[in-house]
Amino acid sequence: MSQRPKIPSWNVLGLLPAQLIMLLTLIIPVGIIILVSFSTRGPYGGFDYVFTTAPYKQILFNEGWSGELEFNPQYLIVVARTVILSLATTIICLALSFPVAYFISLQKTSAKMLLIYLVTLPFWVSMIVRVYSWIIILGNDGVIAKTLRALGLGENMGSLLFTDTAMLIGLVYSYIPLMILPVFASIEKLDPALVEASHDLYGSRLTTLRRVILPLCRPGMAAGAILVFVPCLGAVLEPVLLGGGKTMMMGNLIQLQFGAARNWPLGAAISIVLMCAVMIFLLWRGIQAMRKEGREEGA
Repeated sequence: MSQRPKIPSWNVLGLLPAQLIMLLTLIIPVGIIILVSFSTRGPYGGFDYVFTTAPYKQILFNEGWSGELEFNPQYLIVVARTVILSLATTIICLALSFPVAYFISLQKTSAKMLLIYLVTLPFWVSMIVRVYSWIIILGNDGVIAKTLRALGLGENMGSLLFTDTAMLIGLVYSYIPLMILPVFASIEKLDPALVEASHDLYGSRLTTLRRVILPLCRPGMAAGAILVFVPCLGAVLEPVLLGGGKTMMMGNLIQLQFGAARNWPLGAAISIVLMCAVMIFLLWRGIQAMRKEGREEGA
């Protein structure tokens, strides 16, 4: 008797729509960007399908008059500035989010729902509108400048706009909800009996926070840090609007290459480098989490 052909299980068929969406919206576009990054810049912008590694070399080197490669650190400076601002944003968001999330967790259910709604309320407004609002606040005639002048403190103070500080404020404001929500979810899972046991063992509030609450909330804090740090690496609006376009970050550097500079291969190469750096970071975090879980199961 001939065997019947095997029919894929419902597990495979059920995942097929998601796999098609991933293929069309992620894998194919990333493949196109990789292809462009190894192409040659066209004479009038765009690109030609001629294989070359010049866009990746251009990230670190310039070609001299005689064809030799000269080290150029300008793009490394942009990368360093982006990483520093992203780390600073993540640390500030974490420092501000933890007490807010802990306060929300102590409220009644109805108050919790209201406060969580207020945390997510900025997502209902366009990012451009939210960033533009900080131009009004930080400008020479903004709320901060007028308040300082009224107090006699801002007579000789320069403009807060178009500085790294303005960009940092905009980044923190834009992404702090992404930190509050996972930290709040982690605190919500915290067993109050563990906190009470720490106090029963004569642990101070600081000791309880350091030895009980923070270690148990670490997964939520790590998730929030990733949700904040990764988007900050590709931020575009904050450097353009609050930085005035004078202070370059990787997001608007990529935008510049695909826009005014019309150097698509270089923009694609920078995008691939940024994506690979993020993937390496996420893989490292995943391996660390798996090792920690394995040690806990072995213990």
